[in-house]
Amino acid sequence: MTRIDLYRNVHMGQRARLFALATQLGAADVGAVPELADRCLAMTQELREHADHEDSFIHGLLRERAPLAADALEGEHVRLDAAFIALDERARALPGTEAESRPEAQHALYLALNEVISAYLAHLYAEETVAMPALWQSAGDEELTAVLVAFRASRTPEEALTDLRRMLPALPPGPRAAIVRGIVEAAGEQANSTLASVCATLSSDQRDRLYEDLGVSEAR
Repeated sequence: MTRIDLYRNVHMGQRARLFALATQLGAADVGAVPELADRCLAMTQELREHADHEDSFIHGLLRERAPLAADALEGEHVRLDAAFIALDERARALPGTEAESRPEAQHALYLALNEVISAYLAHLYAEETVAMPALWQSAGDEELTAVLVAFRASRTPEEALTDLRRMLPALPPGPRAAIVRGIVEAAGEQANSTLASVCATLSSDQRDRLYEDLGVSEAR
């Protein structure tokens, strides 16, 4: 039986967007780099907020039931925080860099972003292979469901939509369709507009597959 996983889907979305940002920054024309620097700042802010959400809704239960696993996660924070700070400093400094120094500043920002990715991947791996198995052993599905319910209740409709749009493009078709089906069914008379809204960040191929899996037409 598949157990409730508190980390998998959101982490898949984070990985996809981090990898895409690194690729875009590395290949960008120097004139596009200031906008990408802003996106780096937005990404570190998002990842910090995500960590706060985990602390608020997941890690209290983890600390109570599996303190050794909680200790393993805390060991990742020092390197991660340092990497966030270094990336933020590079990103904020870049707009004031002289034109002749911009290419090297771009590459330094690229390296700082990849250091964040390296540290963050280790953190995600610890959560997925240490923390989540520990919770499966020590907490029942009702408790894990309660964590999800509490988190979702804390989000505004706009925040919940943003969460979905960040996550859905990174998921396989089956899980993506299952998530969207539940959301659309709960939307009632707003089903059509809800479906269109949650699909906004999907590629055309992903959207076509989703509509096929849901058994609806594009016109809906």
